[in-house]
Amino acid sequence: MERPAWAPPGIDISVPSVSRMYDFYLGGSHNFEVDREAARKAMEFVPGLPKVMQANRAFMRRAVRFAVQQGVTQFLDIGSGIPTFGNVHEVAQAASPDARVVYVDHDPVAVAHSEAVLAGDERSTVVAADLRKPREILNSPEVGRLLDLDKPVALLLVSVLHFVEDADEPQQAVAELGEALAPGSLLIISHAGYEGIPLPQERVGGAVDVYRDIRNPLVMRTREEVQRFFDGYEMVEPGLVFMPDWRPDGPVDQEDPYAFSGFAGVGRKA
Repeated sequence: MERPAWAPPGIDISVPSVSRMYDFYLGGSHNFEVDREAARKAMEFVPGLPKVMQANRAFMRRAVRFAVQQGVTQFLDIGSGIPTFGNVHEVAQAASPDARVVYVDHDPVAVAHSEAVLAGDERSTVVAADLRKPREILNSPEVGRLLDLDKPVALLLVSVLHFVEDADEPQQAVAELGEALAPGSLLIISHAGYEGIPLPQERVGGAVDVYRDIRNPLVMRTREEVQRFFDGYEMVEPGLVFMPDWRPDGPVDQEDPYAFSGFAGVGRKA
């Protein structure tokens, strides 16, 4: 397999990556054939996966604009993936030139591509770290340089918590991150779940198995389980809802049914 010029040295390009599969679903070019093969296999069970990802990105953009409207211009995006067009720093800086963004990911390709995209941007940076190790993120030089944790921060956990198994204590990680944030900070979450997907659960289970087979288990949580991540936060209206239903820009009755395959919500720290 020929190594593309943009692929960082030292990574195994024969193993699928969740962030590169996500890039493929969104129509990006920073993915390998092994990623495309795994993504196509998942789409055999859930053909609407690209629509799910598009709805997820649309929610993220609305949530970022909402944060800026609330006066929050600092963003910590954990599990950020490959920053394709319309990512957090572009949306935030379009709404507020003073917006500052720290991306966090543990995928070397996502980090390397983020570094290339953000070169010369003094208000945005990327940290190679893992959600499961909150202190490493919070104590990183990049967070210390760009974010003032004594002021409100928007913490984005968009389409990442469902890749953290219960054994790795994701709720504890979210709580630890939240404890470090100032009052008025926002917690922005989207999460996969069986509820809302226009397919039988057994069929969706085939796609879940694809992710398990590539050693990135996909944990489908219920609405109640996702809601627990917001413990200690006051939910912003309309609460935890299907992704298109969170403060839509227009009518949602024409949305693709697959767009409703996941929960989304924003909480405010008192």
